Amino acid sequence: MRISFIGGGVMGEAMIRGILDRGLAKVSDIAASDISEERRFYLKKKYGVATVSDSRSAADKAEVIVLAVLPVSLSEVMMDLKGFLQPKQLVLSIVARKTLASLCHGLDHKAVVRAMPNISAQIGEGVSVWTAASEVKEGQKQKARSTLSVLGKEIFVSDERYVDMATAVSGSGPAYIFLVIEAFIDAAVHIGLPRELAQELVLETISGATHLAQQSAKHPAELRNLVTTPGGTTAQGLLRLEADGLRGLLVQAIVTAYEKAKALGGE
Repeated sequence: MRISFIGGGVMGEAMIRGILDRGLAKVSDIAASDISEERRFYLKKKYGVATVSDSRSAADKAEVIVLAVLPVSLSEVMMDLKGFLQPKQLVLSIVARKTLASLCHGLDHKAVVRAMPNISAQIGEGVSVWTAASEVKEGQKQKARSTLSVLGKEIFVSDERYVDMATAVSGSGPAYIFLVIEAFIDAAVHIGLPRELAQELVLETISGATHLAQQSAKHPAELRNLVTTPGGTTAQGLLRLEADGLRGLLVQAIVTAYEKAKALGGE
């Protein structure tokens, strides 16, 4: 599969690395464009892929064209590619907040997929929620699925609204988890644990709890109850968390992020 990247930043690089590691494409079948000469030199030296400065040169003859630029740069990229793309070429956008309608209109192209990966994709442990324009053929969807799978788990949704919802949950969610991790570590240090030990304990605790939740058929509340001894330390800690409104704050954080995602998508 011939694949090109418009934008060779962190996420573009993660996809290039994953594609090569999985053998999804050969080095000679990958091209990347980036406005930064330093970035182009880096990608060419590290991965051996062809790098160019303009979008059209990268997109020429590619089966899949990945838009991996910042939202502020998308309009310029779409103007450059408008009228240049062939109907059989698939455009896969990982640009935040940009709807299928705006992408199809801006590119004057119908075969477009919109995806929302998250930061954990950098290590192949991310989750990408994606959808496709009605004109995208099944074979093209399979190419999108294969491409996104190098970043971790991929989930197709038929309703584009779910991509905005995923932006608030899986897209923004890691920031909330990192804040919780930071608070856990600081609290552990506050009660007397050395910082290095505190960090190791917290990271292993959160990782283990996550894996247990994934592998168990039990509801999270049931798992929580298994840890909570009546009148014990966990019960006391949970009482404080509920009293201070942690559950409600997390709900409001996601709702607020979703409302913002919808507002920005309508710009």
